[in-house]
Amino acid sequence: MIDELKEEEIVNKVGGRFKLSTLIQKRMIALNQGARPLVDVRGADKMTIVIQEIMQEKIYLDLSGRLQTVEPTDELGNDGETVDLTQPIE
Repeated sequence: MIDELKEEEIVNKVGGRFKLSTLIQKRMIALNQGARPLVDVRGADKMTIVIQEIMQEKIYLDLSGRLQTVEPTDELGNDGETVDLTQPIE
């Protein structure tokens, strides 16, 4: 288990253990489907990438439970508004 998951800071940052679990699951699916990491962690596994994205406040769950980011992404041509990372790129 990653040390950050043992700390209350990450749980409080997300808003609870259930939300943390949901956020991790949704982001892992997005990464497994080819989404680009939003943090630069060389040689890290996907779980470490997700934890760092959460700790650096790059990703979050919106009120509908969708995975979102406030970071612009190259493939979306986004200017910084929130992006639903669970939707396919068109």
